[in-house]
Amino acid sequence: MRAQLSHLSPPTHTRRPRGPTLPAHRLPEFPGRVALPGQSRGTPVVPSALEHFNAAPVAQAERALLACLHSLRWAVRVAGHRPYPDLPSLLAACDEAAYDLTPPELAAALAAETLPPLPEDAYSAAHTALDAAHAAYEAKFGHAFVICLDGVAPAEGLDRVLEHIRSRLANDPEEERVVAADELRRLAAERLTRFLTGAADRAPGLGSHSAAGHRA
Repeated sequence: MRAQLSHLSPPTHTRRPRGPTLPAHRLPEFPGRVALPGQSRGTPVVPSALEHFNAAPVAQAERALLACLHSLRWAVRVAGHRPYPDLPSLLAACDEAAYDLTPPELAAALAAETLPPLPEDAYSAAHTALDAAHAAYEAKFGHAFVICLDGVAPAEGLDRVLEHIRSRLANDPEEERVVAADELRRLAAERLTRFLTGAADRAPGLGSHSAAGHRA
């Protein structure tokens, strides 16, 4: 993974004026994001979401990436290496670039994370337990708790979050920084995959992924 972009120097750029950024993890629309299967002869082929991402203006591609992981240098680097031949290549490039986040960049990315709402049927004690766990975590490490719950059943999400917060409270700050950085990379890959496969408009919840910060 790390070798994939080793021959590519980060794109040189200057900070240019930028328009308003999207709220965290609100992905922008690309026209015709989802390819239509089974095109008949003579029917125009709808470009895939990845093709739209590859061809999009730089600022638009960067905005989409920032909604997956809030690091401008990471987004600039990944957008600057387009086009990508396939989704695995794009995800590998995202992962490689995320390994180079500096401690301040990692802290900024963590600060941008917010906690999705609990399921509507969650009992009040769950809110109390989760709030207490988050408070203990942030008091010890000074940043938000993040965890990727891709593949975890929605009914198991809350228990998994509480289990991991309590387990990770035993880490020292350096150990937890490494764990949190890894979870951010996994979250970025999941968000981008969902976006490019047409699933980005599904409401996020504890069953898909969770990033703990300040409750809305």
